[in-house]
Amino acid sequence: MHFDLIDLRLFKHTLECGNITAGAQRSHLSLPAASARIRAMEASLGTPLLERNRRGVQATPAGQALLQHARLIGQQVERLQFDLAQHAQGLQGQVRLLCNTAALSEYLPERLAGFLANYPAITLDIQELPSLRIVQAITQGAADIGIISTAVTSEHLQTLPFHDDPLVLIMPPAHPLATRTDLRFADTLDYGFVGLSSDSALTLHLEEQALHLGRRLQIRVRAEGFDGMIRMVAHGAGLGVVPLAAVHRWQGVLALHNVALKEPWGQRQLLLCARDFSTLPGHGLALVQHLRP
Repeated sequence: MHFDLIDLRLFKHTLECGNITAGAQRSHLSLPAASARIRAMEASLGTPLLERNRRGVQATPAGQALLQHARLIGQQVERLQFDLAQHAQGLQGQVRLLCNTAALSEYLPERLAGFLANYPAITLDIQELPSLRIVQAITQGAADIGIISTAVTSEHLQTLPFHDDPLVLIMPPAHPLATRTDLRFADTLDYGFVGLSSDSALTLHLEEQALHLGRRLQIRVRAEGFDGMIRMVAHGAGLGVVPLAAVHRWQGVLALHNVALKEPWGQRQLLLCARDFSTLPGHGLALVQHLRP
């Protein structure tokens, strides 16, 4: 085999983008040069690495094996660059962090601001996703670090505690459910809700829980964030489900009633996760240490 780092980076980018043209652009190569490199890789191995069709390309079994190795080698190269660079000019690099709605809205802003202030040469690429998709992305090596809830299975990943994050049902004090003290999520589905945007991680999680019960969540209106949702709920627009931490900010300001949900998924914790914390580049390890309680 005669591969170099450019070949492996190109192959990874091609499969992540779904076609050779986009992979070449992301790798800063011309299309003819990229195509020639991939053909040379296949000739060197004596087996096809890509299945080509009108929609783009997919990895063959051999290509999937190569992709996993390419990702691991890429991570090792990043770690090497970090280890050498810190001798010259300190911590630097970019960390890709995936997190759910509650982590991004309630717990991360101040912590990330402090981290960036302490490490001016590090940048962060943050994306909000549901916990299940975060687990999948970390497993596939598409991101460095994730913050997930205990509602999803993550035994094959390494995890560390991040923050308790119980969910509560909120409503105006005059709502028909306000006198109930033992509410389950199923009891709320006859009523309208104030929700977040349709692609927010918490919205997708609640809609999934409703579907498990054979019902649909009745979203009357969507708010841009927890504060907007809480204000609308307090003034009678519907029910809401939010982290308890978000409710605490409005205590004594709005007339608002909150009840803990009985479901296990409502009594959740947030966890930091990675495939292997020990293999993270130095800037990734620095962020993990900063975010741990």
